[in-house]
Amino acid sequence: MRSVVSEGSRRFAVAGSSIVLAVLLVAACSSGSPTDSPPAPSAETSAGPTSPSSAATPADVAGQQAIAAYLGMWEDMAVAAETSNWQDPRLVQHATSVALTNITRGLYGDKANGLVTKGRPKNAPQVSSVEPPSAPTKVIIADCGDDSQWQHYRLDNGQPANDGPNGRRQINAVVEKQQDGAWRVTDFGIHEVGSC
Repeated sequence: MRSVVSEGSRRFAVAGSSIVLAVLLVAACSSGSPTDSPPAPSAETSAGPTSPSSAATPADVAGQQAIAAYLGMWEDMAVAAETSNWQDPRLVQHATSVALTNITRGLYGDKANGLVTKGRPKNAPQVSSVEPPSAPTKVIIADCGDDSQWQHYRLDNGQPANDGPNGRRQINAVVEKQQDGAWRVTDFGIHEVGSC
């Protein structure tokens, strides 16, 4: 999930201390990972509406569906992180493969460490590429996410966990069309605070 290991990164990667570490290690060890994509500029949280007078191309539709899946993944994580429920059934709605594994591992680690997460991350995803453009099955997303309002808290005393810096950071994600026709995030990498 992440390309850089830091305490602040852990919170963003699912409000989980261990999820970020696992994600970072996977992302750092894989070649051609989504973290190799160029940074995305700060933008709105959607791909943008298509003009009513122009027909959407297959690439446009795929990009919109991929962004919806990406934002859905973060919302699913935020809800599950409120109780560090690593078995929350909603997690499979928008994530699979490495992304899902890292999310559940992180939430499991948070549960074991007595951490929960409050708030919501802010995302500003943009489509970096669509492959192949005529019949898309893979979309690369670049995001400048902000975890300033998404923080770890200790379950035993309700106090902030103070587990590192937070703020805006570059996130790159791979979203792929699945056999059932749904788009799901299959991998993502998160950089350090200030990377976007």
